[in-house]
Amino acid sequence: MKLDDKTIQNLASHLEQAEINAQDVVKITDAHPDMDFEDAYAIQYAIRKAKLSRGQKFAGLKMGLTSRAKMTQMGVETPIFGFMMDYMARGDGGEIRIDELIHPKVEPEIAFVTKSDLRGPGCHIGDVLAATDFVVPAMEVIDSRYRDFKFDLKSVIADNTSSSRFVAGGHAGNPRELDLRTLGVVLEKNGEVVATGAAAAVLGHPANSIAMLANMLAERDEHIPAGTFIMTGAVTEAVAVQKGDSINARFQGLGSISVRFV
Repeated sequence: MKLDDKTIQNLASHLEQAEINAQDVVKITDAHPDMDFEDAYAIQYAIRKAKLSRGQKFAGLKMGLTSRAKMTQMGVETPIFGFMMDYMARGDGGEIRIDELIHPKVEPEIAFVTKSDLRGPGCHIGDVLAATDFVVPAMEVIDSRYRDFKFDLKSVIADNTSSSRFVAGGHAGNPRELDLRTLGVVLEKNGEVVATGAAAAVLGHPANSIAMLANMLAERDEHIPAGTFIMTGAVTEAVAVQKGDSINARFQGLGSISVRFV
């Protein structure tokens, strides 16, 4: 690590206040160009600890940069991970206030819920499928706190991978009975199709995203507990939204979910 504890705490507070106040900031590596990935996750974990200390509840984990194209673009070989809290959740068909956000974008994702612990190293897709209770359709609203959505990898890790809001719903499915690689997703904005994709866009199979998460957590002496809700990464490109937009995502064999921005 390159940063001392005080700097990590100050940066965590800086980024969380940007989220709470819906005010953008410049990426933190501008002022701390020597910070490393361990520093970035330390800042993220400090934000999580602060939220828990105020009585907010942990809601799940999420993966980011799970498409091969995005990893190549960012010059990385491994996705990144973040967390979600209870206040970020919105019900299927519910509303999201646009004034609580900076520049939101929506991504459709496949979410997994585990029924047994998952541990790395060496976790693989078979382990994930055996440990999964069910999968459900989900949408994540990402909202980077960085000005103009411009950041580098360390800055976005520290900013909890742009986590903001999420929606889950539709029908629960058994991942051992679904071909998750070819499962199609259609994203609509105000009744018009704006993006389509198949779940294979997520590392060839979204269960690979969970396996990578388990292996990355093992490097921190952590694991994925039974009952964890995990978003595996975007199936399509992220779509920008504004006040008045209605978003609907249709998942082959799993139903649909929707949300309105007000």
